[in-house]
Amino acid sequence: MRLLERLPGGGFRLTEKFLGNAIPPYAILSHTWGIEEVTFEDMANDSSKTKAGFEKIRFCSEQAARDGLQYFWVDSCCIKKSSDAELSQ
Repeated sequence: MRLLERLPGGGFRLTEKFLGNAIPPYAILSHTWGIEEVTFEDMANDSSKTKAGFEKIRFCSEQAARDGLQYFWVDSCCIKKSSDAELSQ
């Protein structure tokens, strides 16, 4: 499982995959899909900030921090959709 990690300065980044019992507590963004959702590829190549969907992810990061969580999960950008293995999980 891949998560987003909130960084000390308020930014966030994709993590490597966590396995089994190593998965830390995390928040989940429940949202409706809109235009310009941020994808895994956008996060990986640092072009996520230019998309309209970035604001939802930023908000989730801030809410996770308010709830005392360092990690959060957003389906649109934590799953590499070009990977059949990740999609099936």
